[in-house]
Amino acid sequence: MHVPDGFINAPVSVAAGVAAAAAVAVSLRGARRELDERTAPLAGLVAAFIFAVQMLNFPVAAGTSGHLLGGALAAILVGPYTGVLCVSVVLLMQGILFADGGLTALGVNITVMGVVTVVTAHLLFRGLLRVLPTTRRSVTAAGFVAALLSVPAAAAAFTAVYAVGGTTDVPLGKVLTAMVGVHLLIGIGEALITAATVGAVIAVRPDLVHGARALATPLKLRVGGALVDAPAPAPAPAAPAAGGPTKKVWVTGLAATLVLAGFVSFYASADPDGLEKVAADKGIDAKVEEHAAAGSPLADYGVEDVDDPRLSGGLAGVIGVGVTVVAGTGVFWAVRRRTAEQPATAATSAPAA
Repeated sequence: MHVPDGFINAPVSVAAGVAAAAAVAVSLRGARRELDERTAPLAGLVAAFIFAVQMLNFPVAAGTSGHLLGGALAAILVGPYTGVLCVSVVLLMQGILFADGGLTALGVNITVMGVVTVVTAHLLFRGLLRVLPTTRRSVTAAGFVAALLSVPAAAAAFTAVYAVGGTTDVPLGKVLTAMVGVHLLIGIGEALITAATVGAVIAVRPDLVHGARALATPLKLRVGGALVDAPAPAPAPAAPAAGGPTKKVWVTGLAATLVLAGFVSFYASADPDGLEKVAADKGIDAKVEEHAAAGSPLADYGVEDVDDPRLSGGLAGVIGVGVTVVAGTGVFWAVRRRTAEQPATAATSAPAA
């Protein structure tokens, strides 16, 4: 659903850019409460994983494909604020390096693919967990539903932006029906990928999943009409050295991400995605503009001057994963470091007793 340059006029693109910048600023502050020394590296990996899986277009209808948006997955794994940042990093890397998603439309893409999907998924996910049993299966099931509905929500959001700033005169009802219809099908794929990924991480390290923190809530007992914490269980054997298990998850996840981007992506569907198909069918793309980064050596997810398509696409995917994980991890470590420094600064500046 990457919106290219030319679909939305300049004033609305600027307004969307301002809204996206505000959302990112709010998310930077909110992410300080979500990130710690374990989850900061995981957030960088989540961004890279979203980048890789977005290369894997899957068929959803005759002549139409779809791909993961990733907002629901990021919100569940690392939290809503960090999730917005993850998707924003991915979209920035795609726009600058791979000419995917217009640069003037970057604000639209962050708002639609990042903010709308994350907020929608987070609200649905939290609402479902309040009525479902507190189990791992409930987290996975809630993630499935949240991811499923986040995609047509993003499609409806794009339609709303198009209604205000579209550069072509196409009946709004037709655009809304076509966009929501095809993206509801794409949402099924999004839901399957999200549920499978969340379930896999929960099975290995539930403590690293932001959306599964309720599973660690202390058991309550009613004593004399009041709820009290149940007695703590006997101490478990000493845990491995700090960072050991987390490092293993990170390395395993990165290896899987590289395989997806460097090898599996070659077998992705070549059909246009939902937005591209609707745009071509309805005439929304009549004024599409050439991407400003069309001359990039990685444009269209291929390496310039590498003739073999399998090798070219695989190298581009690996490079994209590497750049995204470095950029994402750098951002999240910086946010985490600033958070860690604030209490120390406050303690230093506190007046003596």
